[in-house]
Amino acid sequence: MNENDDPSRRYDPANRKTILIDGIPLPEMLDEQMIHDVVHGFYDKIRTDDLLGPIFNGVIDDWPTHLQKMCDFWSSGFLRTARYTGQPLQPHLIIPDIGEEHFRRWLTLFRATVHVVCPEPVAEIFIDRAIRIAHSFRLARAFHHGESTLGICPILEDSL
Repeated sequence: MNENDDPSRRYDPANRKTILIDGIPLPEMLDEQMIHDVVHGFYDKIRTDDLLGPIFNGVIDDWPTHLQKMCDFWSSGFLRTARYTGQPLQPHLIIPDIGEEHFRRWLTLFRATVHVVCPEPVAEIFIDRAIRIAHSFRLARAFHHGESTLGICPILEDSL
């Protein structure tokens, strides 16, 4: 049996309770299909991007597995499905020479994707979470490499 066929791992919108994301009710329109479309649309852009494509294509050998893992990550974070298990930061710590320009490009592509795929209230929630993730990763990378974190400010959406 495929893990996606396991009833305990499937998201059932009929049983959905109100989910709060940072104190804001999650719009009911955000579902597994929207998450799938965001993840796949975003990584389609990443894979062909001049700056990020070589990095991601160089470290990801199995794109279908990676895309499923990213769908599970966002589903767990927003829909509380608990499908994602892992440590998302760890793989990003070992990629050499990624800095603010890479995170800015990542956020720009992500923002463009969610604005195409999602209605505005959902796009805002996705972008806010992506900005927080990017900031956390930037701080962790600096700390991991023995660099000061004092000058690392969040990359805000209006600066993209």
